[in-house]
Amino acid sequence: MSIDETDRKILSEYLKDARSSFREVASKIGVAVGTVLSRTRKMEKAGLIKGYSVVLDHEKLGYELTAITEITVSKGKLLEMEKEIAKYPNICAVYDVTGLTDAIIIAKFRNREELSKFTKALLGMPFVERTNTHIVLTTVKEDFRLI
Repeated sequence: MSIDETDRKILSEYLKDARSSFREVASKIGVAVGTVLSRTRKMEKAGLIKGYSVVLDHEKLGYELTAITEITVSKGKLLEMEKEIAKYPNICAVYDVTGLTDAIIIAKFRNREELSKFTKALLGMPFVERTNTHIVLTTVKEDFRLI
């Protein structure tokens, strides 16, 4: 699906506040309410808009640690491993990547003990050869809302 400038403006408003009504969005970008409604439905149907959410402050929720873990996988089991890891509720992202490792995951943990248990569970998976975990010291920017 290709999007135009009006679609981009609509998406931008939803990224600022997903609770905005069609009327509020229309007013902010200077189009008719029907335009916002029809274009929003079209983008939902096409799967461009997958859902509506809030942006949480994970630290205030008790997730003190952010870990970025590189994973090396054996025996061509990358997709199986990624699907298994993605089931963990504290996993924010799972990527298979180019380079020296096969996958990178970003996860949030409440404390070192949770991270330790997770890392040991990862290493206990039959096709995980090794991991290399980086602990985030300071988050300068963390925002996946792009348009």
